Amino acid sequence: MPQTAPLADRIAQGRGDAPADVVLRGGRVFDVITGALLEGDVALCGDRIVGTCETYEGREVVDVTGLTLVPGFIDTHLHIESSLVTPFEFDRLVTPLGVTTAICDPHEIANVLGVPGIQYFLDAALETVLDIRVNLSSCVPSTTMETAGAQIEAEDLAPLRDHPKVIGLAEVMNYPGVIHRDPGLLAKLQAFEGGHIDGHAPMLSGRDLNAYIAAGIRTEHEATTAEEAREKLQKGLRVLIREGSVSKDLDALLPLLDERTASYMCFCTDDRNPLDIGEHGHLDYLIRTAIARGVSPVAAYRAASLSAAEAFGLKDRGMIAPGQRADIVALGSLEACDAQLTFCGGVQAAEAAFKARKITPVIGRNSVQAPSVTASDFRTASNRAETDVIGVLPGKIITEHLREEITPDAGDKRPDTARDLVKIAVVERHGRNGNIATGFVKGFGLGRGAIASTVCHDHHNIACVGADYDDMALACNRMTKLEGGFVVVEGGEILAELALPVAGLMSLESFETVRHRLEELRSAARSLGVTLEEPFLQLAFLALPVIPMLKITDRGMVDVAKFEIIAS
Repeated sequence: MPQTAPLADRIAQGRGDAPADVVLRGGRVFDVITGALLEGDVALCGDRIVGTCETYEGREVVDVTGLTLVPGFIDTHLHIESSLVTPFEFDRLVTPLGVTTAICDPHEIANVLGVPGIQYFLDAALETVLDIRVNLSSCVPSTTMETAGAQIEAEDLAPLRDHPKVIGLAEVMNYPGVIHRDPGLLAKLQAFEGGHIDGHAPMLSGRDLNAYIAAGIRTEHEATTAEEAREKLQKGLRVLIREGSVSKDLDALLPLLDERTASYMCFCTDDRNPLDIGEHGHLDYLIRTAIARGVSPVAAYRAASLSAAEAFGLKDRGMIAPGQRADIVALGSLEACDAQLTFCGGVQAAEAAFKARKITPVIGRNSVQAPSVTASDFRTASNRAETDVIGVLPGKIITEHLREEITPDAGDKRPDTARDLVKIAVVERHGRNGNIATGFVKGFGLGRGAIASTVCHDHHNIACVGADYDDMALACNRMTKLEGGFVVVEGGEILAELALPVAGLMSLESFETVRHRLEELRSAARSLGVTLEEPFLQLAFLALPVIPMLKITDRGMVDVAKFEIIAS
């Protein structure tokens, strides 16, 4: 892997006094400042660009005739665990698509394993072709209304601050804790004061937003409307436009993205799985879609590179210019955003580079320590008909807080598939207390059977949606045997499944195999009547009690607006 070359060598190669290590010849460079297309070679020395707009000799010459060269793409906020593969398979999946930097928050694995989960990502980040940067998880667990596998305090994060791959503090999700000055959260904010602190404040506005930003938070990815994003921009936050497998905010926020605002707006995926990436793309999809919707190419590519680098203090990347890191994507066209070649730190993202990596051993095996459940565990005892119901909004992780009449039958409120009212349950799986909570959800379209998952943000207990209690029990119990994963069940039979034995979050298989399994799971879920495009990640977010309006954890239904568990 190329390293940063000695200063004298960089100067000599940039001046042409010595052959460059690598020369990219025949393409045009897209300038994300002026929008100009620049003629001339691009010279690389080690992991740096040392020359543009001139003719160079090189020890290696790469022909990029007819291609347009753009800076490598930077995903400003994501959870690699949500790709369902290890960091090494994620590297192999997205780097050829033009992603050269990924700023991740490993709080999914941290909620299961604690600091060792974060350390696993830091170790892996030293070996990947893709430059993985880590924001240290701020909310493990996200609130006090759930049971996670670990708890991380400010003193646990302090020893990791100076790691070369660490940027700062990850998304501060417990915004009520910030506003009301929770001592533990204040300790984390103070520990990272002056550094980068990432935000997470859906629908926050007015004085509460002012207070949140005053805590030192600088970036935010939860805006779902142009109005919300505009207020956050006007108050100094850099807005990260998110388009994941479930959270799809691109169309809503694109009207705000132009050449004036592009310097303060970026792109992120948050949670995107290999099936979605295979069918639609990654950051390339966001860029391509933005241009198709009328955003100028200079605004789109600036948001994907230079603006992202500056937002997170990465001063060595974001442009194809001398002195910058050699993160370069060669495209067939700006409009198609179709990567033909990707260089990451001067390394071509090809099979040889991926084979040369040293693979970090996985951790978190046998992490599912859930109680064995039976059909009776999914009864919802009640003597009143009025029922709080989670209303799913397709393409959103926010939900509606619905109230429906469900008449108890022999003391149990049962699913009513005719009204799309099915049972949802969360089973604690970390071996802490064996909690089981039940409730109702509307919007899956599920008419029979059950689906279950251990990808359940952010505590990652078992989440299950079903129309039949026996099938729900089979689906939940299967999670222990799989060491976590996804499963679809009908009539006492398993229709499809995917094992995720790394902390119950990631597969040991290739991304191609995971993609195939996800196709089978989607087909099986649709056979039960499920209408959601991505039912498993949609299910996962129904258990995240920092996203309005109604959610469920192992401790019960949560009114997020009131930030409290609803009394049963």
